[in-house]
Amino acid sequence: MSDTRRRVKVYTLNEDRQWDDRGTGHVSSTFVERQKGISLLVRAESDGSILLESRISPNTAYQKQQDTLIVWSEAENYDLALSFQEKAGCDEIWEKICQEERFEEMPETSHLVDLPPCELAKLEEIADLVTSVLSSPIRREKLALALMSEGYIKKLLQLFQTCEHLDNREGLHHLYEIVRGVLFLNKAALFEVMFSDDCIMDVVGCLEYNPALVQPKRHREFLTKTAKFKEVIPITDSELRQKIHQTYRVQYIQDIILPTPSVFEENFLSTLTSFIFFNKVEIVSMLQEDEKFLTEVFAQLTDEATEDGKRRELVNFFKEFCAFSQTLQPQNRDAFFKTLANLGILPALEIVMGMDDLQVRAAATDIFSYLVEFSPSMVREFIMQEPQQTDDDVLLINVVIKQMICDTDPELGGAVQLMGLLRTLIDPENMLAPTNKTEKTEFLSFFYKCCMHVLTAPLLANTAEEPNSKDSIEGSTKINPVCPDNFQTAQLLALILELLTFCVEHHTYHIKNYIMTKDLLRRVLVLMNSKHTFLALCALRFMRRIIGLKDEFYNRYIIKGNLFEPVITALLDNGTRYNLLNSAIIELFEFIKVEDIKSLVAHIVDNFYKALESIEYVQTFKGLKTRYEQEKDRQNQRLNRYRRDARSMEDDEEMWFNEDEDDDEGETVVEKSKSEEDFPESYGKYIEAKKGAANGTNGKPATPSTPANPNSAGAKTPSLSATLPTTTKTGLVGLVDYPDDEDDDEEEEEEESPRKRPRLGSPTERDHPFSPPQKNPPTHCYAPCQDPGGPEPAPPSPPPPTHSPAGAAPPTASLFTPGPEGASQASRASGLATGVASDPTQQMGGGGRGLGRQNQAKQTKTKKAKIQKKKNYKIETILVPRSRTQTLNLGLHWS
Repeated sequence: MSDTRRRVKVYTLNEDRQWDDRGTGHVSSTFVERQKGISLLVRAESDGSILLESRISPNTAYQKQQDTLIVWSEAENYDLALSFQEKAGCDEIWEKICQEERFEEMPETSHLVDLPPCELAKLEEIADLVTSVLSSPIRREKLALALMSEGYIKKLLQLFQTCEHLDNREGLHHLYEIVRGVLFLNKAALFEVMFSDDCIMDVVGCLEYNPALVQPKRHREFLTKTAKFKEVIPITDSELRQKIHQTYRVQYIQDIILPTPSVFEENFLSTLTSFIFFNKVEIVSMLQEDEKFLTEVFAQLTDEATEDGKRRELVNFFKEFCAFSQTLQPQNRDAFFKTLANLGILPALEIVMGMDDLQVRAAATDIFSYLVEFSPSMVREFIMQEPQQTDDDVLLINVVIKQMICDTDPELGGAVQLMGLLRTLIDPENMLAPTNKTEKTEFLSFFYKCCMHVLTAPLLANTAEEPNSKDSIEGSTKINPVCPDNFQTAQLLALILELLTFCVEHHTYHIKNYIMTKDLLRRVLVLMNSKHTFLALCALRFMRRIIGLKDEFYNRYIIKGNLFEPVITALLDNGTRYNLLNSAIIELFEFIKVEDIKSLVAHIVDNFYKALESIEYVQTFKGLKTRYEQEKDRQNQRLNRYRRDARSMEDDEEMWFNEDEDDDEGETVVEKSKSEEDFPESYGKYIEAKKGAANGTNGKPATPSTPANPNSAGAKTPSLSATLPTTTKTGLVGLVDYPDDEDDDEEEEEEESPRKRPRLGSPTERDHPFSPPQKNPPTHCYAPCQDPGGPEPAPPSPPPPTHSPAGAAPPTASLFTPGPEGASQASRASGLATGVASDPTQQMGGGGRGLGRQNQAKQTKTKKAKIQKKKNYKIETILVPRSRTQTLNLGLHWS
């Protein structure tokens, strides 16, 4: 029983004059060594930690309010309150506080303040006494006790009626000072008397006669005649009715009648603020507990038969009801809004926000803002469930968007409020609730599907293309340049652009798809022509956010649409004026330069530099030109490096073609220990011997006009046979003659692509997959095999030269081990590896034609050498000199 009686909540007053809940615990009054006196000690009921430790001091003004509250101030601007669960506990602690204060103040508090008699003649003396005690907390406490003990307040109010009847202005002015000073005593017990139904109107009457005013204010007339209490649904609870009346009148006294307190007087009315606060809490709690009352209110609000005037009163009641709920603690406020949600507040708002009555719509907007601020997820969940039941046009969020668009206020106050609510709803930052991880994806997909077209409709309508523009072409920015000059329309478009800019920053995928599908940026940039600079800046800000993402999809879209043109036009039209538009545009280009967005830099310099080069008061555009030239130089250097390598290979090729070839033709040239440059030299000698056999002469071969050697002396590259894996399948490639090839085709075939040339892997070759056995076995096979990129293995010692026996034709064979792509590609690789053209007629044509084609084979070697590195084959090559009449291992005879 004692635990429940001592159970309290600890409150502190924040800077906004609202009470913050610091926790729940149990209070006791014990001696604390550190405080050196009797203190109020509150320990948390959850973990026993200390929530409050405050020494009871006679200099502290403690107040008891509403039977369960004790409020006091510690230090400057630091107010505390204990809210007891039971009245008995509050009385017990209050008695302890009073005992401790009396004990410490015994010498001074043996007598109370002596009050003058309550008479007209003594009003000035009473006023001076009340004013003089305000600076001392102890004297304030004594005066408050004296006023309460003698029923002095009611006697003063009777004097007010007498003075007013006699029109005694001097006495009325003194009564104003007295009542104002009593309010500044900051005592809840006095407030209970002054704000009772019998006294409150006389208190208001005293406060009408401010000596600083020539004529008194008519506050009582306003409260009794102008302000009327409306019951949308009859309230049967008399206590609740009395609380509502009292709270309204006290709020009126604080906000309207009393002057704004100075810094030194701010704490004097803290108890008055607390009085109003706890009254509102009581009202909301009593209404929330009356389910029958709220159910009836919702039923009439959503009933189509309800008159417009009645519905207006119901909406205003809910607006005030929600405003009162802001005084609740977080857990109580959660319960309050959940109760409203269960009763159907959102469907009701959907109805009333679509009404024509401006007052109803404004009140409904305020209620909607309370709900969105409380729980955006709850509102989003309701919105996403609607499409299953209704059309897009009557969705709650579309109703909100249309109300924003159709706001008739010249300053668009309601539209600004609704835009803020929409931004809260579509903000991904508050979509991270762990209960629903897919909320972000689902809601944004829903919003862009069902709502975005409603939001952008005014923007697209005011930037529509000219209906009769026959000469409009893709990529042109020639959209109707006549922008809305109406200030209200321009403000609305600025709000929409602000929301779209927010989407660009926070909705990467959805807004990108929408912008490119609707060509939205082009339409927005039409507003750069507006005479309203703030609207042009909004359009520029939208583009700046897009470019700030440094997304190549957006960059290509801007380049393709030539969307810098309206921006640069606006810059040039602005001239030399140094204003915000000028600075914003230059900052856009400065960002592109600093971030070195290469695609945009190249586009701007290529298309607009001539128009911008005259702007010299900033170095931005010259810097863009410099960036552009630097990038161009880097690209040229890269290309030149590749070309220089090719020329180097051609020079090396020319060198070995022109080398002295007086070596013995009968010598076998196969040495595995030599570098790859030796292989083309052996091949050249082989061709020379072949040509001599065909023509009956021993002249040197003609030097080709465009020789190419893939293995130049400057850059030695491992051969394919040393870098690619070997398979077990081995075969000999047959060379066949094409009788229709003529010598006059040489020039034409020099320029022919390697892809168009005949391949070794032709059907003719496939008819002879295997060759007859060789009469003379190969003397040596150079076929090292290793992993790609590894070092070439050390070759064995070369064998001695081998000469053909008389009467026998030593064979020339090329053994290919095809890789995974098959024998046909292996055939192609053969021709590439040995520097021989893929066309067999270019190697060994009928009669002397094959020898006559050697120049062409040499001229195409460079291109094929580049392809050679990409082929996946192991190549085995044997060159053996032969006599004039030779027999190949395919059984074909050449003479």
